[in-house]
Amino acid sequence: MNTTDLAGVVADQDSKITKTQAKALVDAVFAAITAAAKKGEEVSLPGFGKFKVQAKPARTGRNPSTGATIQIAASKKLSFQAAKALKDALAK
Repeated sequence: MNTTDLAGVVADQDSKITKTQAKALVDAVFAAITAAAKKGEEVSLPGFGKFKVQAKPARTGRNPSTGATIQIAASKKLSFQAAKALKDALAK
């Protein structure tokens, strides 16, 4: 499923909005999540899950082909933790 498909499902759920309006809403939700992640904020969606930014420290690694030691830079990763309701829905 892509954003267009998701917008189509949203539009089908509510007969008062068009697919174009639903696509704008879906894009706005993703933009809000992205903006919060850039600020380092956690986005919690009850019944669905949480998006969190995690800081990964710099570390030493190895090049698998040469075995040479390399320095891996520090980075930030976006993680998702599913809510219990979502996990339960998937288990059925």
